[in-house]
Amino acid sequence: MAATFNRLVRFVPQSDSSVILIGEPVDEQLDVGAAVREGKEVQVSVFSGNSSLSPGSKTGQIESISKILSPISLEETSTIRCIGLNYVQHAKEVKMAIPEIPTLFLQPETSLADPSAPFLIPKALAAEGSTDYESELAIVIGRKAKNVSEAEALDYVLGYSAANDISARKSQFAQTQWCFSKGFDGACPIGPVLASTKLVPDPSKLHIRGLKNGKLLQDCGTDDLIFSIPKIVSVLSQGTTLQPGTIILTGTPAGVGHSFEPKEYLLNGDEFSVEILPSIGTLVTRFAAEK
Repeated sequence: MAATFNRLVRFVPQSDSSVILIGEPVDEQLDVGAAVREGKEVQVSVFSGNSSLSPGSKTGQIESISKILSPISLEETSTIRCIGLNYVQHAKEVKMAIPEIPTLFLQPETSLADPSAPFLIPKALAAEGSTDYESELAIVIGRKAKNVSEAEALDYVLGYSAANDISARKSQFAQTQWCFSKGFDGACPIGPVLASTKLVPDPSKLHIRGLKNGKLLQDCGTDDLIFSIPKIVSVLSQGTTLQPGTIILTGTPAGVGHSFEPKEYLLNGDEFSVEILPSIGTLVTRFAAEK
């Protein structure tokens, strides 16, 4: 679908903590997430709309970011649909066969989190010590899609963002379905920006990196995807209406914490960054123990 923006950020401005605005970063090349993490001022050209699904146009107003929010609000999120085992190298590292059809699971909308929000490791699972990261490219659907072909699938995409599919591995491996182990409050942070299909015409040419406390653990191009973005959107739309605001996580590349010895699980005080370049930037999540 034709977007009226290149990169959209949803944020709380420094001038008024009681309002939420949307707009485009003034610096078109700036990694917004990394800049905010470093405490730099990030200026945004404000749009007239109040939703990424209907952003309106530039007003001429310039504001600075106080806090980055998820590009799609919880109220606008229809469903969070997730594709499992969708990178060739990841399938190899977990010693699983390449799937013939996409594996789908769902997360509740309460899993959605802002880039600025810390993830609280649930106290009921703290003893497991198996909180893991998954750097992922997220799709946001912009208009109703049902029974869509691969050829027309990208016409229904509003844009792309970065996501971290935070998982409790011991709980995941103890069950055949993953909704519990991947569905905790705040376990799906998304951001920092929504990059339009105009800016990202070919999502297979992006590059994903995952860094734990600055240590590079995931490093892969989206050309390693087993099922392409058009294929995913098409398959998920068969017999099912994908509403505007539907978020689709497309799978994680090789290098998840469970694959290492010793394990690279996330603990209280850790920080994990999902970097997707070009255009999208860095999603930073801090981890803390729930009290």
